[in-house]
Order: sequence, then C-alpha cells, then structure tokens
Amino acid sequence: MFLAVDSSLGTTVAIVTDDGRVLSETQSLDIRGHAENIGVLLASALESAGIGASEVTQVVMGIGPGPFTGLRVGMASAIAFAHSRSLPVLPVISHDALGWFAPDDVVVTSDARRGELAYSVYWGRQGMRRVVGPTLCRPEDLDEALGEYARLDRLEATIIPAAGLAQVARAFLEHSLAFPEPRPQYLRAPDVTVSEKSLPHKPVLP
Repeated sequence: MFLAVDSSLGTTVAIVTDDGRVLSETQSLDIRGHAENIGVLLASALESAGIGASEVTQVVMGIGPGPFTGLRVGMASAIAFAHSRSLPVLPVISHDALGWFAPDDVVVTSDARRGELAYSVYWGRQGMRRVVGPTLCRPEDLDEALGEYARLDRLEATIIPAAGLAQVARAFLEHSLAFPEPRPQYLRAPDVTVSEKSLPHKPVLP
C-alpha cells in the first residue's frame, strides 16, 4: 500500500494499492498553507481509503521542483511518517506525475515564482520518460530554451496529483529503474541565507 505526498504547488495526499487502485486522494490548492493543511489531508486520505496508518507499506515523496518553504513541508511529513514506521521512502520528481502518463509528447510547466517557470520535457520515443529538466527559465524564453521540443504541447501544472506520483513509483519498481536522489528540487537558492560574517567565530585553542 502506497502513501504519496506532494507539496510542490498546493498539497496532495493519496492512498494507492500495490496493483494501482486509487483508494483516496485529498488536496488543497492553497500555495501558502502547506504546514496547516498537511496533517488534515493525511488523516483524511487514510480515513477515506478505509485503512489505518499501519497498513501503509511504502511512502512516495514528491521532491519538486517547488519553492523552498512549501516543498520541504511535504517532504518532511513523508519522511517523518515513513521513519516512524520503518518504511521505505520513494522520491519522485513532481512533474513526473503528469508527464509520465500524458497521451503524447509534452512539456510540463509549473509556476516557479519570481517571474519564472519550471519545466520538464517528456518524450514518447524514450517510453514517455523525462528527457529534459526539471529546470528554470522565464516564460518569454521558454521556446528558445526548449529548442527542438518547442513544438510539443504544453501542460501547465496547477496541482500535482499524489496518486500520479504513486503510479510513477510503481513503474520504477516494476521496471527496476533507479529513483532520483531524495533531495528537494528547489532549482534556486533559498531567499534567506546565512553569511559567514554572521556565524560565531570558532574559539582558538591554545
């Protein structure tokens, strides 16, 4: 039984069986209330699926692209749930939830804030695998950045379906594909950083 969580845009949680049946999926489109929503959505997904937390055997975690604060809420929640029950964590690029199952070659885009887009390219000749991205550009530069892929249809993500993440994880497991590193795809540095000047000086030992 898969529990899947994503907070790269809004927040989504899904319960999916080992054979791919979606038992429940809950979501919030609020792009700023991830911390307030994640617990409620987790509880609601489990209740709607009619299962207890002990019946979950694998946790799927969307790793972005997404903004620093929102993305880490979902990732931290997924990791905490998994570690508390000694379950494996399966990281999945969030765009894959849409691109892997598109009916044709497609460019998946999402709002990266600060006047930029995050985009990934999915190409059917590779078995509908991601062949570019995720990476950033300004909207007006997207065609140039895409090059030969500029002719493909565009799919703008407003929410990432957690059930789709679980289906991608199932495909990875079925075909023995390597999961990405479990690192958040912020694609840019956080807004606030600590300068070396603000760090306490190490004492000089005699």
